[in-house]
Amino acid sequence: MTQSHPVSLLGTHEVFNQPQPRGGRDLWATDRALRDHARASGARERALARAGVRLGAAEMLQAGEDARRDLPRLKMFDRAGRRVDEVEFHPGYHALMQAGLEEGYAACAWDGAPGGHASHAALVYYQAQVEPGVACPMTMTYAAVPALRADPGLEETWVSRLTSGIYDPSTTPVAQKRGATMGMAMTEKQGGSDVRANTTRAVRDGDAYRLNGHKWFCSAPMCDGFLTLAQAGGGLTCFLVPRWLEGARNGFRIQRLKDKLGNQANASSEIEYVNALAFRLGEEGAGVKTIIEMVHHTRLDTAMAPAGLMRAALSEAQWWVSGRSAFQRRLIDQPLMRTVLADLVLDAEGALAAGMFVAGAFDRDDDESRAFARIGVALAKYLNNKRCIAVVGEAMEVLGGVGYVEETPMPMLYREAPLNSIWEGSGNVICLDVMRALLREPETGEALLAVLHGVSGADRRYDAALKAHLARWPGVPPEAEARWFTESLATLLTAAALIRSAPEAVADGYVTSRVEGARGSVHGAISGIDVDAILHRLAPEAGDSG
Repeated sequence: MTQSHPVSLLGTHEVFNQPQPRGGRDLWATDRALRDHARASGARERALARAGVRLGAAEMLQAGEDARRDLPRLKMFDRAGRRVDEVEFHPGYHALMQAGLEEGYAACAWDGAPGGHASHAALVYYQAQVEPGVACPMTMTYAAVPALRADPGLEETWVSRLTSGIYDPSTTPVAQKRGATMGMAMTEKQGGSDVRANTTRAVRDGDAYRLNGHKWFCSAPMCDGFLTLAQAGGGLTCFLVPRWLEGARNGFRIQRLKDKLGNQANASSEIEYVNALAFRLGEEGAGVKTIIEMVHHTRLDTAMAPAGLMRAALSEAQWWVSGRSAFQRRLIDQPLMRTVLADLVLDAEGALAAGMFVAGAFDRDDDESRAFARIGVALAKYLNNKRCIAVVGEAMEVLGGVGYVEETPMPMLYREAPLNSIWEGSGNVICLDVMRALLREPETGEALLAVLHGVSGADRRYDAALKAHLARWPGVPPEAEARWFTESLATLLTAAALIRSAPEAVADGYVTSRVEGARGSVHGAISGIDVDAILHRLAPEAGDSG
């Protein structure tokens, strides 16, 4: 089918010196860094290649735009005044959910084949580039699986449906579905991250319980079930609350949808449990211990999503500077611009390398890998998200004024940038968790040191920095130094991941600028790196219509 091109001669002026319109792109074939780090982590390259074509297609990008433009709407009552408590979405949202689940977002980690978690992590990275809000219910569906192992009966009912790869948004009890999704509702107004302060009450009702209380944040309220915390007779306990019952709606009341800075296609909400039927997951009083398995796995996704956001922002910046000139030269050919972009690439690829390296540890079943995954995911989540805001903001500036306009994806990416640092443990919570793990689970520190020492000898500056870190903090530091300590460890971990699987120019540039610290305080204030080789990682290949 022939297509009519936009009109460039507009009467008063001609449109020129603008990049050609950017359509779909192959998220696998155009991303050298992903291919390298996916291979190093043991991810399933053939499946990721297929998903990269599908998720980066023009219709998927349009579905994301549609889902953001036509936001979720809360329908509390029907026309007669009966409560329905449902959320209506644009069809684009459903199309993205279907594509993500069919490509294995929630399922591939649990099918028993090698490389499942690493492949899942790459799918998170993809989704952040297309429409981040849709990732939330799929992430929780993925992460609920290990928590459900605490109850064989609930595991049998739910896990096969959570991992089916089928998207079924119908308002139907789970027993009648082939595919299901799982949400989470933990925080309350008075406690936030301190979930032990929760006041929602659980009272026995035969083999089940009835819940009454309020939850300040419930992500994805149209999921089929929710893991939640409530105070039972034996203390804070984890429960599974089904959304739909046989012949009735559960006592799950949506009070309002959150008016958020970003992540707007995802219908985060405030809810109340009103005599809601719930099933205990784990023992009474063991709520945190039970649900921490879900939190551990959602943290992997909050470590990977910022890498995807940075990649999306830099891809837009590269497309812009390659198609626009200023002062008689293409922007991409100007030394200062090249230095800025190369500096941004170091943070973006560092985040990808660290996230994929940690995901590879999730796939291994030995004690040392499990111990490393426990602390490694917290370190990657912390540093990747702290870098993300600055990287996306700087990439927006590369586009100039047009980057501040909603017709580009840059404002969306910028609004998304802070989210994953807040979700599943904000910066301070993560730092305290790192120190708690080192104190209470010394095997995590031993596993981390084994990883950090594993690349010793590759770069004397890295070796000196690791030695200096251990001299500065021979043990766990005082709480006031927790951020400095965590940043230092996370930077060393990222450098180690890059030394293992990135080209020499990238690893050397990261060590020079981030580990050795030979740089200024803003992006582009740097020298002594191989700009041309680093920018080669960002250059498009086959499959990018831009």
